[in-house]
Amino acid sequence: MNARPFPDDLVRIQRAWTATYQALAACHPDDNTVLRRRLQRLSVRLFWHPHLVSRPAARPALRATADTHAAGSRAAG
Repeated sequence: MNARPFPDDLVRIQRAWTATYQALAACHPDDNTVLRRRLQRLSVRLFWHPHLVSRPAARPALRATADTHAAGSRAAG
């Protein structure tokens, strides 16, 4: 049995997407265009990732896994 339900690159993409979304929500008008473009690119990478193309229902679990990884790295740092 695989201990990791998602590939590391997919979790990193999801974490980057969440961080970018939060930065965009913080409303920094100077960075809006850059952040929106980054969010769009990350969204495309998530949508077309081979691991999720055939398993769209796994997206909520991916977000939860990425949040868990982010919380663990914040606690360790």
